[in-house]
Amino acid sequence: MSDTPGVRPRCALLDALRGLTVINMVLFHAMWDLVYIFGVHAPWYLGTGAFIWQQAICCTFIGLSGFCAAMGRHTLRRGAVVFALGLAVTLVTLLFMREDLIVFGVLTCIGSCMLLAGAAKPLLLRIPGWIGLPVCFALFALTRLVPQGSVGIFFHPLAALPDALYHNHLTAYFGFPHPGFYTTDYFPLLPWIFLFLSGFFLHRICGQRILAVTWKGIPPLNFIGRHALEIYVVHQPVIYGILSVWNLLR
Repeated sequence: MSDTPGVRPRCALLDALRGLTVINMVLFHAMWDLVYIFGVHAPWYLGTGAFIWQQAICCTFIGLSGFCAAMGRHTLRRGAVVFALGLAVTLVTLLFMREDLIVFGVLTCIGSCMLLAGAAKPLLLRIPGWIGLPVCFALFALTRLVPQGSVGIFFHPLAALPDALYHNHLTAYFGFPHPGFYTTDYFPLLPWIFLFLSGFFLHRICGQRILAVTWKGIPPLNFIGRHALEIYVVHQPVIYGILSVWNLLR
């Protein structure tokens, strides 16, 4: 942790966990490019194991974002920055990579959650963590299949939702994608805002104990974790460039 006056101390444990998740993300997206852009045959990447890998990455990112939002001083400002970067990713893929178009991707989702949590923070802080965490996680489980047209328990559907809810791009933003909606990275508000809030309330329960951990982390992971947003923004073009050179030389 930093002892610089006027600067909020960083938690090495959180930085290291975020850094490890960033490395996982880069590796996962490198495999995605290899399989879907460069035609590498990797059947395992199309199976359950790769899906679990992808879900572990996005759940960690979103949960950690909620955890940090509970202790952040500038949640609205940071949320606006992350949301704007999400829009920029959409614009870039729309103009230059239509086949890999990203609409309502993970940055848009996290930015939206930060903006909503920042606006509602005075209210959220009145809710005890031991109530907020189980309620929000239960709602995450209940709405996990909303984008696929039903409610249930995680990936086990219990009841179908009306087709009328799945109408246009606005409903897609909330978790109700209309027929024909296309994106290669889709994280709508439902169900993900409830996972974000689960992280928020987890901090309410044990945040101070985690921040008090004196472990100094692993410097390379800490560094990556501190610069997770910057790495996220540039990692795909860098990966694509490296793999393009590799493809020419092989």
